[in-house]
Amino acid sequence: MKGILRIAAGHLFTAFRERVTLFWFLIFPLFLLTILTLIFGNMGQEGEISFAISVVNLESNTAGPVDFAAIVEGVFEETGTASEEGKEPLFTLTHPSDGEDLEEFLAREKEALRLGHRAAVIVIPEGFNQELLERMMRSGSSPSENGAFTIYINEGNAASEMATSIIEQILSGIDRQFLAHVGRFQEEEAIPSETLWVGSGGEELSYVDFLLPGVILMGFFVNGLFGVPGSILFARDRRVLRRYWVTPLTVPRYLAGFSLGHLTLCLIQFALIFMLARFAFRATITFAEPMPILFLLLGAITFLTFGFFIASVAKTANAGMAIANILNMPMMFLGGLFFPIGGLPTFLKVIVYANPVTYLAEGLRMSLGIQGETFSIPLTLAVPVGWIAFCIFVASKRLSWDVKR
Repeated sequence: MKGILRIAAGHLFTAFRERVTLFWFLIFPLFLLTILTLIFGNMGQEGEISFAISVVNLESNTAGPVDFAAIVEGVFEETGTASEEGKEPLFTLTHPSDGEDLEEFLAREKEALRLGHRAAVIVIPEGFNQELLERMMRSGSSPSENGAFTIYINEGNAASEMATSIIEQILSGIDRQFLAHVGRFQEEEAIPSETLWVGSGGEELSYVDFLLPGVILMGFFVNGLFGVPGSILFARDRRVLRRYWVTPLTVPRYLAGFSLGHLTLCLIQFALIFMLARFAFRATITFAEPMPILFLLLGAITFLTFGFFIASVAKTANAGMAIANILNMPMMFLGGLFFPIGGLPTFLKVIVYANPVTYLAEGLRMSLGIQGETFSIPLTLAVPVGWIAFCIFVASKRLSWDVKR
């Protein structure tokens, strides 16, 4: 036991002496959490971000039974008014001035959209009221389904895509109003629905709450994929491990001591990241429950054993770093740490479903109440455990003390 504790202490002392280790495994996760939260932390929160849009009403016939065009303008006018004093409205609307040529205004707004100065341009075409009334009376369908509106967006612009998603939700509400005006919508027959935020305490989930589990797992991942094989292989290349060869210390006991030191380093890393998120960015989620703790421990062990696997198959330290770099990007970015992965192409989903990071990220967020269940809890536990068993088996058979195989 004394030998295992000495190996653990040696690993910790070595890690804290190395500036590269301190940066990538301690400073970089804190830096990443800070940057992403400062940039994206307020996106999508009413009162914190406002989208610039234009509404162009080309409808001139307002003498019909219902002026649907005026209803549309009125709804977007309401969204252009802040719900609370000192808060930004959801949309900042631009209208043509009195007497201004509408076609010239539309051309100018489309150019502003192309340059990124507008998030969307909504056009209500000429004849909108009559055409919409005829379609709804004939088929009872909604205006958004009929393409009665023209919405110009800037493809590839994140603000434009976010604004379009919000506009589509607003149009769904407008559909109900239109159908009610012509007697096609019965409120008492509608399917009731309620929108609830999922998170601790029933409070609104902030971006930092969603990001925090991914950053913690990313820190464990980088620590295991690069720190573990780097420490072992560089020690072997410098003939440090060869000295253990002539002692009673066995490979399993060496790996046990190294693992203890590594898990202690992960605990320190977790504490620093969590304290930064809680006290600097007011994260509300808590990991003080059995299931989140289980997934954190499982994640740290999974990435640790991946490091053992790399150290056992690589012949040199440089080869080990090359293997780690090859695995790094696919596993990290196709594991759902920073963005959803449900819409990926089929050929990439093969990597997603074989990737233990996918199941660890899903399981940790499910256990925290951040997202719904995509995989079952037994599956999110079984896949990482399977990888742990495989990596330990390979490492126990192939890891050697000396440079020569």
